[in-house]
Amino acid sequence: MSEFDPSNPDHIYFLCSLALKAGKNAMVYFHQDIEVETKDNDTPVTIADREGEEIIIQGIESRFSKIQIIGEENSENGLPDTIEDKFFLLDPLDGTKEFINKRTDFTVNIGFIDKTAPICGIVYAPALNRLFFTLDGKAYETDIAPDDKMINHENTLHSKLSNAKEIRVRPTPDDGLVVVASRSHLSPETEAFLKELKVKEIVSAGSSLKFCLLATGEADIYPRHGRTMEWDTAAAHALLCAAGGVVHNIDGSILGYGKRKRGLDNPYFIAST
Repeated sequence: MSEFDPSNPDHIYFLCSLALKAGKNAMVYFHQDIEVETKDNDTPVTIADREGEEIIIQGIESRFSKIQIIGEENSENGLPDTIEDKFFLLDPLDGTKEFINKRTDFTVNIGFIDKTAPICGIVYAPALNRLFFTLDGKAYETDIAPDDKMINHENTLHSKLSNAKEIRVRPTPDDGLVVVASRSHLSPETEAFLKELKVKEIVSAGSSLKFCLLATGEADIYPRHGRTMEWDTAAAHALLCAAGGVVHNIDGSILGYGKRKRGLDNPYFIAST
């Protein structure tokens, strides 16, 4: 098999199983003291990052062998010369700093891009037992612990996923917005942006979980005036859009993917409901 269909439940559930297995692997190291390396771009990386990406890539290659795969760790030595119209975009451990510091808001991200648009996403927060995924243009959430035996039993897992709850963004609340932001990235630009809004509360969260909180109606807006990479955002961007949200660049244009000339670096953006 080589074609991937984001409306095919079997295809989506297979990607979910890979995210779950990578999350299960990460939790083994979460409870240990592990060595932290520093990459050339001064970001941390652990064995959980590298093993998680290997789990996902090997799985995708076994089912969708003709589709390009770009991951955070396999891009460490450079991006491919050509980025195809359709490709998978992976972050096997988004929120490595949170992971290292034994915080629970880190995620496994598997996104699928078609002509610059993120049309499919799987996000798993293993320390929170929360799995989010898109299927046929809709967004879903279910709870699965990383040590649940169903992860390795296809029929049981598919039954669980087929009963996942559909999620949608909420209407804009009259009493003010719930803003979600990273603990370490509330920049002066973000603070200035928020002064123009009616803000009820600012919720701190790490990784792609910020998008997920918008998708589930737990928050309303996520302004990001700071650096992110495409693999940080693709999967959860797809989830938010499937739940009725949007992600715009600061200039109002839609955030797109496969930006080879930028090195897959994202411009500043606003994710909202």
